Amino acid sequence: MKQNFSWPIRVYYEDTDAGGVVFYANYLRFYERARTEMLRAMGYEQDALIEQDRVIFVVRSVKVDYFKPARFNEMLQVTALIDSVGPASVIFAQQIIRDEITLNRAEIKIACLDVETMRPTTIPEKLLEQFKHEC
Repeated sequence: MKQNFSWPIRVYYEDTDAGGVVFYANYLRFYERARTEMLRAMGYEQDALIEQDRVIFVVRSVKVDYFKPARFNEMLQVTALIDSVGPASVIFAQQIIRDEITLNRAEIKIACLDVETMRPTTIPEKLLEQFKHEC
């Protein structure tokens, strides 16, 4: 059963342009934070994956649809849902929401790479099974 992970984020001045609107690329930072916190909630720290499993996760592709802007000092909810899992990649469906209004939506493909070669490698088995369980 698919489960939606949600992480609260406040918009800081540094996230905005001169008009107080979140700069479009900064939404990717918000999405990254939610995915990192989701992994943490599952019991995985990215630095431990690097040190112990010798893997890193990198963004392979991003598709974002923007509907409404977020502004300085607003509280947002950033969601992360595992949409599909392959042996060496995960696709996340993510949203940024303010007061139950979807501001933007993204599909982000994450690849698992070997730390030494920087080439695709299989996701560690235990984590792969958890990802599959979340789908």
